[in-house]
Amino acid sequence: MSVTDHPATSTSWTPGADQDQHHGPTPPTRVRLALLDDHEVLLDSLSSWIGQHARDFDVVLSAATWLQLVHSPAFPTELVFIDFQLKEAVSIEARVRTCRAAGAKVIVLSSVDTDEARDRALAAGAAEFLSKSVPMAQVMDAARRVMGMASDGAHPHPWRPLPLGASPQVRPKLSHGEEEAFKLYVSGFSTTEVASHMNVQYETAKTYLRRVREKYAKVGRPASKKADLIRRAAEDGFLE
Repeated sequence: MSVTDHPATSTSWTPGADQDQHHGPTPPTRVRLALLDDHEVLLDSLSSWIGQHARDFDVVLSAATWLQLVHSPAFPTELVFIDFQLKEAVSIEARVRTCRAAGAKVIVLSSVDTDEARDRALAAGAAEFLSKSVPMAQVMDAARRVMGMASDGAHPHPWRPLPLGASPQVRPKLSHGEEEAFKLYVSGFSTTEVASHMNVQYETAKTYLRRVREKYAKVGRPASKKADLIRRAAEDGFLE
C-alpha cells in the first residue's frame, strides 16, 4: 500500500485575535497525527475512526512501512502511533528513537501485550504502550494525555454501541478451526480461499465463519458484515 498523506487542516493563531469579524472564533489547532501499521485494513479503520470520533486530531499521514513514514513530506508529525510488530527488520527501539529525535511523540500499539514488549518500547522513549484490544476511545484519551490535552469527555464504543446490558470487550471462545478461518478471512482471503488454505470443504469454512459471527453476536459485539469481523479481529489481537 502506498503511503497516504492527508493535507494538514490546522489553523494558525495570532495573539489577541480570538475572533475574526467574518468567521467567528478561531477553531483550535488539531494535533497532527501519523499512523504506522502494516495491516492495510486496520490502518484504514484507525484513520476512519479517528476522523469520525476524535476531531481534535488530524491524521495527516498513514503509512504501511517504516520507509513510507520517514520519507513522507508530512513527517515528522506531532504524534505517531506505531505498531510494535512490523514485518520490516527495523527494531522498535530504532523506530521510536528516530521519531523522538525528529520531534514526534510516540504511542506504541501492540497485539503482543507482554512486559518485555512494554519495557522495550518505553525504554526507547515511547510515551505510552497500549494493547490493540483497548477501546479506541481510551487510546485517544491516552493520546490527549501525552499531548497535554484535556479529555473530550465523550467515550464512544470503539466501533458501535453495545446492546443494553452487554459486557464490553468480551472475547468469545473460538475453536481451533473457527479461529484459523477467522484469521484467514480478515486477512483478505475469500471464503473459497479460506477453505483451500485449511484444506477443508467450502461449506466447512463457511460454517466456521458463521459460528464466529454467532459467537461474537452472543457477547454483544455484532459481526454480521466482513467490516465488523475485521474490527472484532483488530480489537482482540487476531490481526498480524
